[in-house]
Amino acid sequence: MRTSDNLWIMRPLIGADEAAGLAEPVVLDVRWTLGGPSRESDYREGHLPYAVWIDFDRDICGPVRETGGRHPLPDPDALQAVLRAAGVSEDSTVVVYDDGDGMAAARTWWTLRWAGHEDVRVLDGGIDAWIGAGYPLAYTDPEPESGDITVRPGALPVLDAEAAAAWAERNELVDVRTPERYRGENEPVDPVAGHIPGAVNLPLSDDNAPDGSGLADTEALRGRYEGHREAAFYCGSGVGAARAALAFTAAGLPTPPVYIGSWSDWVSRGREVATGEER
Repeated sequence: MRTSDNLWIMRPLIGADEAAGLAEPVVLDVRWTLGGPSRESDYREGHLPYAVWIDFDRDICGPVRETGGRHPLPDPDALQAVLRAAGVSEDSTVVVYDDGDGMAAARTWWTLRWAGHEDVRVLDGGIDAWIGAGYPLAYTDPEPESGDITVRPGALPVLDAEAAAAWAERNELVDVRTPERYRGENEPVDPVAGHIPGAVNLPLSDDNAPDGSGLADTEALRGRYEGHREAAFYCGSGVGAARAALAFTAAGLPTPPVYIGSWSDWVSRGREVATGEER
């Protein structure tokens, strides 16, 4: 996909039929539930052929510390070891999927792109789209040959707390959480409710296809994000913001900056909190 900015962007979404036709992709199963147990048992009960199980919290995110948020960036060497064990090489086409909401798959896509690997696709609609298209599941673990990928951090723009505050002052900082969480009326996860001062709210749910089968089509996403080209995104812990970045990229726009620590990092540092609506 070539954008009007004359930037080449690898098309980030792939449908079940196209995924089934790929020659020897590396397939990663990253099914995940926020705050829940590992979904490895679901993988054992059926997964895409040749899919390798990846534990999202352990393998795609770094360990949680006092600051840094609930889903910090992984250690590059640790990520490289995980990806090589899964068979990812420099020339691999990687297909990532989850249950279909795209949250864990999008953050995995974003993380691999941040790590310098461009050919990464998210299976739109996840495993349900694969099953709905009539394709079979597998029930045994693959034995991939070790890959040779080298992780090169920094290939995508990342904000920290200071940069997010500065961005909100001079550009558009977008909070993709629900309006209630943004306004500070309800906070089910983090200890403080509200939003980063100066941030505006574009709820992530508005990126969904009307039937809930995945992301909206390219035209709808382009209409949603065309007027937000200078935006950076955050959420609760950098997972939803990565999904917004996926939608933004699927619309044909350059992948935007993400505050990867997001709200959970912001409040862990005792930063100023705003509530209500911004002008």
